[in-house]
Amino acid sequence: MINLKINKRMKNIKNISIAAALVVFNLSVAQVAIGKQAVDGNSTVLDFNNISGNTKGLILPATSGLPTGSLVNGTFVFDITDNKIKVYENDTWKLLSDAGSSSAVVVNNSTELGKGVIIGATTSTADGVLVLESPDKAMILPQIATPHSNVKNPYPGMICYDTTSKTLAVFDGSVWNYWK
Repeated sequence: MINLKINKRMKNIKNISIAAALVVFNLSVAQVAIGKQAVDGNSTVLDFNNISGNTKGLILPATSGLPTGSLVNGTFVFDITDNKIKVYENDTWKLLSDAGSSSAVVVNNSTELGKGVIIGATTSTADGVLVLESPDKAMILPQIATPHSNVKNPYPGMICYDTTSKTLAVFDGSVWNYWK
């Protein structure tokens, strides 16, 4: 009888510990720093190490044609069928570059597993490799001074913020495209 009560208490303590760990984990995944110890500010969901001299950007997914399914505004892709960078906005795909080159793109033919990584929420209806979900936080892009001069071997679909011109910079496989 005593052993039964002890086992029941231990099970309750274990369940409470698991619940507490899940709460702490859910709070801790709301913000992610890559290449550094902490995120800058409270309004950031994904932040990159933007040290002086950085030449590493974020690579957009290279797709063969346009994705379908649960698309959300703000989805970016590098479409290798026409070598153009596109964004899904107001339920339509908009071009962000002229035709570039996908000759450097390594095609991934492996089977997709799962829904990808979700940061900022526990679930998402969006379908993507990396999904950022937050009603009040944004992603800070990698920051590079004059990427067209400093990034020696850019990959098609590379995206960053140019700190010199204060513009969004995307490499389409041939040239850098800049948007204010």
